Amino acid sequence: MRITLFAITTLSIALSACNPSSSQDSASSTPMPAQPAAPTVDGAAGATASYETPVADSMETEYESELLPNTRQLITTGKRSGEGYFSADGNRLIYQAELEGDNPFYQIFVRDLLTGQTTRVSPGIGLTTCAWIHPLQDSVLFASTHGDPNALEKQEAEIAMRLSAEPRAYAWDYDEHYDIYQGNIDGSDLVNITNSPGYDAEGSWSSDGQTIIFASNREAYQRPLSQAEQRLFDDDKSYFMDLYLMDADGSNIRQLTHSPGYDGGPFFSADDQQIVWRRFNPDGNSAEIWTMDVDGRNQRQLTDSAMVSWGPYFHPSGDYIIYSSNVLGHANFELFMIDTRGEHEPVRVTNTDGTDILPVFSPSGDSLAWSSTRTADGSSQIFMADWNHERALELLSLD
Repeated sequence: MRITLFAITTLSIALSACNPSSSQDSASSTPMPAQPAAPTVDGAAGATASYETPVADSMETEYESELLPNTRQLITTGKRSGEGYFSADGNRLIYQAELEGDNPFYQIFVRDLLTGQTTRVSPGIGLTTCAWIHPLQDSVLFASTHGDPNALEKQEAEIAMRLSAEPRAYAWDYDEHYDIYQGNIDGSDLVNITNSPGYDAEGSWSSDGQTIIFASNREAYQRPLSQAEQRLFDDDKSYFMDLYLMDADGSNIRQLTHSPGYDGGPFFSADDQQIVWRRFNPDGNSAEIWTMDVDGRNQRQLTDSAMVSWGPYFHPSGDYIIYSSNVLGHANFELFMIDTRGEHEPVRVTNTDGTDILPVFSPSGDSLAWSSTRTADGSSQIFMADWNHERALELLSLD
């Protein structure tokens, strides 16, 4: 994921930085020549860990049975799965899963929701995360470290670490070998379209397939860092994470955010006019949901939980956003929704025991997929349910 998950041990269940899952850190690359300074610095998330937000009545409610009828576990094989995204026609889901074998890290799969057929589309080497299906073509997009010459050694080291059962805190791996690849729907003919030192991931296409939004800490690799900046980077590689746009072929890269601390997990609205993402405070102790225009203007903070609110996603209607937050307690991640202008209090969506994160609407807006530990063995797997849009509008006072 793109997060330095301080006390959030429950996130070790499965996810990625768009939403990720390894504890290894990669060595820094030699800084590249200096680049022009950023023109402005965006505001940090307004809530902090020292600010206590009262729990609103809307967060003590139990609307899950009304909002999410016909809930079922979609992915039932593998050690864990997460971060599933629909194709434009709603008939396929691309997701990441960890299977038994010689690679302990997530790989990318495509599930045909009509037939149940599942195909691995990543190379099977290294780490992967944050996949997407092209809206108009039979193509896929995902981040991978399979080009890392030490990928196999890292796999072996991770297996040995897990077998040792040595306790360790959850941490997402901002491996500098992460690059964004696109290829055919079966995973063939993969092309590296970022090919830059630093962590490039968390990418998705616009609805016309012409633009990609992604997150990167490439700035830390492209200019000499001051001693203070280098210490910040050595302590937390997500500190320099910002959002970028690029053309579908990887050209014409432009930076949208210039905020200290992590910006990541971005997605376009259905009309491609807005972007929603999560912004961590510079200290990494809280995250909030933000939106902005597609050109980076009119940045707007929607939540102020003083906890971790993340994994936001627009409903295709554009009326509201669904996301996950632990505002009810560090170890209790639930799904919430909020109107796109943040003018009403968030409304709690889930109330089942277990961690619920990474919610994604189908293109039609009548289904929801998300990752949850509400499984018999407590592992994280992808669930799916119908979505009651009319009831959501009522609860958000938008009807």
